Amino acid sequence: MSLFRRIFLLNAAGLTVATALLLGPVTVSTPILPGEVLVVVAGLAVLLVVNALVLRIGLAPLQRLGRAMATADLLHPGARAPVTGPAEVAGLITTYNTMLDRLETERATSSARALSAQEGERRRISQELHDEVGQTLTAVLLQLKRVADQVPGELREEVRQAQEATRGSLDEIRRIARRLRPGVLEELGLHSALRSLAAEFTTHGLSVRHHLDGDLPPLTEETELVVYRVAQEGLTNTARHAGADRAELRLRRVVGVDGDDGGDGVELLVRDNGKGPGRLREGAGISGMRERALLIGAALSVGAGPGAGTDVRLRISTKTGASEAGVSTTGASESGVPPQLRAATAFEGDR
Repeated sequence: MSLFRRIFLLNAAGLTVATALLLGPVTVSTPILPGEVLVVVAGLAVLLVVNALVLRIGLAPLQRLGRAMATADLLHPGARAPVTGPAEVAGLITTYNTMLDRLETERATSSARALSAQEGERRRISQELHDEVGQTLTAVLLQLKRVADQVPGELREEVRQAQEATRGSLDEIRRIARRLRPGVLEELGLHSALRSLAAEFTTHGLSVRHHLDGDLPPLTEETELVVYRVAQEGLTNTARHAGADRAELRLRRVVGVDGDDGGDGVELLVRDNGKGPGRLREGAGISGMRERALLIGAALSVGAGPGAGTDVRLRISTKTGASEAGVSTTGASESGVPPQLRAATAFEGDR
């Protein structure tokens, strides 16, 4: 029954009862007797209580819808308001859920395009750093080496310092280029890329251990890139903010990622022994990880580790990592690619 009909019928019933009492044998004396006052007040109280109950029941779905709208987060998709209540309210909730579906799809598409553009720009900058700046510094280093053999003895120390500064700059350029675009991921695969990443973050103040299973299910290139970027961002946050001296990078096969389906999947874990997340306020780094996880349908969680420290956990379903991405172990199927990935691929092809 619609909310209009509920309120109308309740008010109609109250007015009908009042009319029947006026036309019936019930009268009000002058002056009003205490018993008559009691009957009138009791009837008014019953009418108000029933009216309040009907309105409370009828408007409760709107209150639930308001709470759902206040807590909606496109980075945590899937939550929907239950469709209950009168016809008008149920229609409003259904419209809101449909709008949320459309917003999540559009956000996923725009995020895929933005991340695709970001990766393309990283690739271009990394290539230019390697080919242009790197080669220029290499040429400068060779020229300094030739000059060092010809300058007088009192200037050789200064030339040597210039050589060391140039060599240090060249190493820094190469390191930046590797972080912008992990060439080892494309050339040697995910395991080698993660080992290289762990070695890169192992410094005098931080030790990164890695445990990588060798029998992982097949993953697409997009999924491997997401795994690498999440591991990179997790270790970056550990080095910058966690105050940790030990970290662990683990990649393993897990069973039951799909719930009752019992499907296999992959789990990436970045764990440290730092000060922990505390009251974590997600910044651009964690939001970026969530955006990447959404593109491949993975689940990302950031929370306290056992005892102390922070755990960054990425769980990827084999169905999501391969079948739903429209990419099999032997090739790609354009018809199976989700709209956001098709949009990203088309955008990358237009650049």
